[in-house]
Amino acid sequence: MRKLIVSEFVTLDGVMQAPGAEDEDRDGGFEHGGWTLPYWHDDIGASFLSLMQEVDAILLGRKTYELHAEAFEPMEPGHPFGDALNRPAKYVVSTTLEKPSWRNTTIIRDDVIGAVRELKARPGKAIVTDGSSVLVHSLFTHGLVDELYLLVYPVTVGSGKRVLPPDLHTTFTLKSATSYPTGVVRLHYTLR
Repeated sequence: MRKLIVSEFVTLDGVMQAPGAEDEDRDGGFEHGGWTLPYWHDDIGASFLSLMQEVDAILLGRKTYELHAEAFEPMEPGHPFGDALNRPAKYVVSTTLEKPSWRNTTIIRDDVIGAVRELKARPGKAIVTDGSSVLVHSLFTHGLVDELYLLVYPVTVGSGKRVLPPDLHTTFTLKSATSYPTGVVRLHYTLR
């Protein structure tokens, strides 16, 4: 069975919302978008590219899918991040998306949990999910997550969308911890 990996940028206080841009996700009046930018280091990118070597499918919620499609679909071949994200099959969970805007995309419209179980049962490499807070909460709640990669940033924002659902009770096993010069720490967990 394929592994399902959740990979997230997260603040010290557990928020995953709008890490990349000021206006990325204003849901709930969120005003702290772009909180990862001051802490970028090329080693963070290298670790992401390394993870993507294990992946041949990306599973996303609609909002995260649209942000990623806008950023990566137009990239010319040869760009390391474009190649890493454009190569895998994409699966987007949405009842409202009319037409995919990113190559090699399948829309999952209903029975999301059943569809993810079926996807995990197919032969292939790992499946990765990032962003997509509603989807990620559902995946955790239904016991579908096998590994968790957190890039923990040395900042707090007080409120916003959280990586873990509030009612989740599970145990994680730390597989590795890597620190970067900017104060970011990458934590890799498996779920028991």
